[in-house]
Amino acid sequence: MSEDERYVVGVDFGTLSGRAVVVRAGDGAEAGDAVCEYGHGVIDEALPAGVRLDPDWALQAPGDWLDVLRSAVPKALAAADVRPSQVIGIGTDFTACTVLPATADGTPLSDLHPERPHAWPKLWKHHAAQPEADRINALAAERGEPWLPRYGGKISSEWEFAKGLQLLEEDPDLYGLADRWIEAADWIVWQLTGRESRNICTAGYKGVYQDGRYPSREFLAALHPGFADFPAKLGHDLAPLGGLAGTLTARAAAWTGLPEGIAVAVGNVDAHVTAAAADAVRPGQMVAIMGTSTCHVMSSGLLAEVPGMCGVVEDGIVPGLWGYEAGQSGVGDIFAWFVDNCVPASYAAAAAAAGVSVHEHLTALAAGQPVGRHGLVALDWNNGNRSVLVDHDLSGLVVGQTLATRPEDVYRALIEATAFGTRMIVETFEAAGVPVAEFVVAGGLLKNRFLMQVYADVLRRPLSLIGSSQGPALGAAIHAAVAAGAHPDITSAAAAMGRRVPDAYVPDPARADAYDSLYEIYRTLHDQFADGKVMHHLRHLRTRSLR
Repeated sequence: MSEDERYVVGVDFGTLSGRAVVVRAGDGAEAGDAVCEYGHGVIDEALPAGVRLDPDWALQAPGDWLDVLRSAVPKALAAADVRPSQVIGIGTDFTACTVLPATADGTPLSDLHPERPHAWPKLWKHHAAQPEADRINALAAERGEPWLPRYGGKISSEWEFAKGLQLLEEDPDLYGLADRWIEAADWIVWQLTGRESRNICTAGYKGVYQDGRYPSREFLAALHPGFADFPAKLGHDLAPLGGLAGTLTARAAAWTGLPEGIAVAVGNVDAHVTAAAADAVRPGQMVAIMGTSTCHVMSSGLLAEVPGMCGVVEDGIVPGLWGYEAGQSGVGDIFAWFVDNCVPASYAAAAAAAGVSVHEHLTALAAGQPVGRHGLVALDWNNGNRSVLVDHDLSGLVVGQTLATRPEDVYRALIEATAFGTRMIVETFEAAGVPVAEFVVAGGLLKNRFLMQVYADVLRRPLSLIGSSQGPALGAAIHAAVAAGAHPDITSAAAAMGRRVPDAYVPDPARADAYDSLYEIYRTLHDQFADGKVMHHLRHLRTRSLR
């Protein structure tokens, strides 16, 4: 390894763990990586202090994120056999909207008030703010707020304003103590640099920041008089993606083993940095980051109103283009739920005897069926619907079950349902005048070859694959290379350091034709249950029973 080679570090903060990767700045070659599992994982039943949580809560612990810097970064550096002096920058990405209340110096309120649920960071899949999101959407539609169409007509319960309003209404004293309401993506950069900064990506997609402003004081006061000044807790001087947020402090250098003073890139979102890792930042390249959930991101030179999209933000993925986002709030999580709760012990025993996981065993059984053999169609709403209905109180559905239905039948139907949900998103974009020229897949689920082929067949289009298993971390490293001056901009850095395999999966015409028939049934069910009357009532009964 040449002593004059320069490297950057990318750190991906996921739902259950954080990963660091050391990358050569010139060509994106990955030299080493390491993972740190979060000690608290997802806090969704009770706080560490023992306080029980209501349904639909999902929290995290800031200390777990700092452990990633202390553990994964030094281990990745050692695995890469790279001298710290060769590292010129570090970049990070985070799940979003993962947001926390903090004091003016950045101290998380969970450090000061660990017994209060609202003091803890609310993870992206915290859906308990759905009533607040409903009120925000209804008032915005009534008033004709100009920013609402930029979010497909609805904002999500996952986002900053809904979660902030929930904090105000359920713990107003704590709301008053929160000098800052800050995305974890920006908070972690604050810890690295000692300087507070806010990135344009999370502010635009999750903070309803459009055309240089947040929603008006009048609008917010109409929601709640105490909410009028909420934007004062947010950032206003927004930093561009790929920009320099600051330099590494002595404290952060001691945590990470990296040199003090190296470049720290502006914070970013896991899905959006992955587009650079796949070298898919040009107009019309839709990147689907498929894991526990799926996020669809795409750049375009066009501004359009796409129903049910998560948002369109100027400079939201790369400067100079409009960045679109859509998503499905449950994909891998749905498969995991089914395996954990609905599969007989005999299947686990058969999988163990074959030396494979239960997922692999079910996949093999499902893959042997012709399209439609199981006689099922499912709705992929087990964790709500992010796009295109933007309603996290919707729930899952499987139609067609009989006494002959087997676990592998339902498992296949659930895979197909997530593919149908993606097709709904793609068709909605194209109907709104935003063409999808290439569909690129990243994330952990691309390892499932059967699932990838189902998506190609359902979408009736080829799938390109990211050329790295470390998509978000590589993308964060690419942004670090730009911040450090190794490349002039994200597009050129992505071309040099990112990679993808074009047309890795192509649709089979006969299977695609068969899936068209199932998709029509999916659309019928989608439209029939979209109003939520049945599913909302069931959720209300469940919540009332639990309380």
